[in-house]
Amino acid sequence: MILHINHTTRYSYNEPVIYGLQQIRLTPTDNVQQRVLKWSVDIEGGRVELSYSDQFQNHTLLAQVEAGQSEVVVTAKGEVETSDTAGVFGQIYGAVPLWHFVQSTPRTEAGKSVRKLAKIVGSTDSMLNDLHTLSREILAEAPYNKSSTFVDTTAEQALIAGGGVCQDHAQIFISAARYSGVPARYVSGYLMMNGQIDQDASHAWAEAHVDGIGWVGFDVSNGISPDDRYVRLASGLDSIDTSPISGMRQGAADEAMMVSLQVQQ
Repeated sequence: MILHINHTTRYSYNEPVIYGLQQIRLTPTDNVQQRVLKWSVDIEGGRVELSYSDQFQNHTLLAQVEAGQSEVVVTAKGEVETSDTAGVFGQIYGAVPLWHFVQSTPRTEAGKSVRKLAKIVGSTDSMLNDLHTLSREILAEAPYNKSSTFVDTTAEQALIAGGGVCQDHAQIFISAARYSGVPARYVSGYLMMNGQIDQDASHAWAEAHVDGIGWVGFDVSNGISPDDRYVRLASGLDSIDTSPISGMRQGAADEAMMVSLQVQQ
């Protein structure tokens, strides 16, 4: 399947920015699940200072906001050919060892509620089945709900709140898997939604490492493993590592952000 993506993030400031620096993780790369046919990232109000692969092999741009700007617009667009691998990313490893993905982070620290769910993992002789069961139980305990959580909500907080979005579902899954000793990571990207081109934000899911198979994806929010409707952007320990755009700025200006995203065949 060939997916066409147009993703624009517009930052507006009520006062000119003195200085700003942004990390941009909006460039997909070729892998077993996708092939990038064409892609560009354009920045209005800023310029790219450096392009590199971070420790998780995410293609990252370091952009400086031009002094005096009151608006910065980042547009990522292109075409990606995708394949359905039933969610299996496989035995593909970079510089980061597997044991690193068993370590918790502040957003994935397992509290009492997560530890209770984690008992599912290892309860049968099939780790893959256990992880699918975990995914279903998370969605049952915390149904999709945009009003329950915020960008910095932890996995435990989202589970206690009884709802969340894709970021929360992925981090709950990761938290429970890691507590059970299973390497797990957070993945950001795009999802083509059936019958809906315009979207509010990019998507996120989790991957767990299963012996003999490698990395396997779990989209808890949709109750499936990623197929050819998904485009992978970045991976890391949690949502912070894969943030599409993150950075800092100097000045007293208030910031407003607007996102426009279209994903279609």
